[in-house]
Amino acid sequence: MNALSSLCVAKQGFGDMAVSNAIGSNVFDILLCRRRPALVHQDGPITETRLCLTYSTISLFSTVIFLIVATHLNGWKLDKKYGIILLIWYLIFMIFASLYELNVFGYLNPPECPSPY
Repeated sequence: MNALSSLCVAKQGFGDMAVSNAIGSNVFDILLCRRRPALVHQDGPITETRLCLTYSTISLFSTVIFLIVATHLNGWKLDKKYGIILLIWYLIFMIFASLYELNVFGYLNPPECPSPY
């Protein structure tokens, strides 16, 4: 739904609104809702067994900070240079997220079921 609303406002000439919608609805929702089950669980706190969640939350938060700083430094304008910078940042984020999941930085993501593979 958010993608469709972003597409509609972008076609109307409001590119800034489309980008704001993408940032607000995706990055902030994932970042803020990641810890919600631990806060509202009624049988006590949920212990986090996957350290990878902490690292990915830190990565998402750094992405939010980067977006705000990069947008400010670019004069709050959307241009080709800014788009390329955001694509490079996204690529870096995806590489680190994949490396976390593959346990390259240590044993952060234990397997769900024991397996000899």
